[in-house]
Amino acid sequence: MTHLLSSKSLKALGIIISILVFAIAFVLSVSLGQTSISLETVIEAFLDYDQSSTEQIIIRTTRITRAIIATVVGASLALAGALMQALTRNPLASPSIFGINAGALFFIVFAATFFSVSSLGYYMWIAFLGAAIAGVLVYFLGSLGRDGLSPLKIVLAGAAITALFVSFTQGLLVMNQQSLEGILFWLAGSVAGRTMEMLMPILPFMIGAGALAFLLGNHINILLSGEDIAKGLGQRTIFIKILLGIIIVFLAGGSVAVAGSIGFIGLIVPHIVRAFVGNDYRWVIPYSVLVGASLLLISDVVARFIISPQEMPIGVMTALLGTPFFIYLARRGFNKNG
Repeated sequence: MTHLLSSKSLKALGIIISILVFAIAFVLSVSLGQTSISLETVIEAFLDYDQSSTEQIIIRTTRITRAIIATVVGASLALAGALMQALTRNPLASPSIFGINAGALFFIVFAATFFSVSSLGYYMWIAFLGAAIAGVLVYFLGSLGRDGLSPLKIVLAGAAITALFVSFTQGLLVMNQQSLEGILFWLAGSVAGRTMEMLMPILPFMIGAGALAFLLGNHINILLSGEDIAKGLGQRTIFIKILLGIIIVFLAGGSVAVAGSIGFIGLIVPHIVRAFVGNDYRWVIPYSVLVGASLLLISDVVARFIISPQEMPIGVMTALLGTPFFIYLARRGFNKNG
């Protein structure tokens, strides 16, 4: 698909529009829910806080935290997906497909089964560790052999690690079904019930990884031009790939650690972005951050109403959005190869 925004001025205008869409999505996330709150009340909750107002208490204690976490997680997953697709040169690459989520889930279930861990705070750090280990394993397995890292090998490595961790997780849940009841909502992915205390310890790592990704935009463009060309231009390709791998682990691992298994954001957002701005990662990166944050905020709002008065886990919501897109990409790739 040819990109639509060809000039810098149009791309800059697109950034402004993306910021406005994000702002609208953020306000909707704060104001809509089982208790709908007017925009005027939302503004008053920050400028003229009334402790006797139930609506303002909901905003200050629950809604704003939920919106912030959805913003960070959506932006991080989208950016991680964009970087994974650049690193592997595979349009189907994303944290949920390449073993990151599966590794985090396995470590959570393992801790709940053998160490009786039940605290969301502990889940966060355990999930981050599992996601990081899964990412390292996939990268290591994909780099074995004389040819080093290749798109096909890392896809196979991701599929193998995902299958391994999923099978282990299922086995543990069969052994201890009681642990499943305590972590079921986390397994499905959610930003509900999370607190800023859960996000803050890991937020500096995610912000640092995101900032580093912004600085690497031009290096990614050179890497995408081909291994030989990149080396000919003096780029240390191995170093850049390792750096990208570390960034992906922090972004995806941190997101899974805070919000659980939320799939497909990292898959579909980079494709949406590249349809408008092309493959220039100096633009793909900021667009992915804004579109990813907006998409997860909107998904979270819809998840509050789709089975009201109950709430659908946001991971189920993103799967409903992402699965048809994944099938489309897979069929398109198959047809091209065929």
